[in-house]
Amino acid sequence: MFSELSSIGKKKLGVHILLIVLDILALAFAARVNIFQEFYFMADLFPLGLAVTTLTILFFMLVLDLTIQNIPTARPAVEVGILYILSIFWLAFNAFSTARWRHIPTNCNSIPDDFNDMRGWCRDVQALKSFVWIEFVAIFLTATWILHYAIKENKKGRTQVWSGPLSRYVPREMPRSDLARQTFTDYFAPRGHSAFEKF
Repeated sequence: MFSELSSIGKKKLGVHILLIVLDILALAFAARVNIFQEFYFMADLFPLGLAVTTLTILFFMLVLDLTIQNIPTARPAVEVGILYILSIFWLAFNAFSTARWRHIPTNCNSIPDDFNDMRGWCRDVQALKSFVWIEFVAIFLTATWILHYAIKENKKGRTQVWSGPLSRYVPREMPRSDLARQTFTDYFAPRGHSAFEKF
């Protein structure tokens, strides 16, 4: 499974796992904040719901990419679209929640010792505030990185970068006379292997 991944595919896999880890951290702090507030405030519920949604989408994208060779969701155009849509939701919900959290003190130690539970909640909110913005930036930069790489390859004449998963893409220079005869496996199968013979 992992041996079939290309060099760029291994980098993308690492970034994808990082996004999942960041999302899990945001989800953990969102859960703690909502448990304390008994799932009442919308500003706290938005990060929780979005973190669950993002985790589900990222997990299925990763599993499908690793298990199905030519899954459409792993193609650069589709993957970039999904990630940019997620980043838009994170930006909008983060702006809403951050505005609602502005009255919470940034220095949680200023809360009197008699309210240790409130001090702990305050720290969780500050951590959640940080991670929701980190998650937005990470998703946005990942989408931009994938798009930039695909466009760069396309400009080199390797338009096949759009027709298969980036995780198995290996840049190959081919004579122009052969370009019309290339198949999916010519570019996205493991090196030294092709499922189709050229005639």
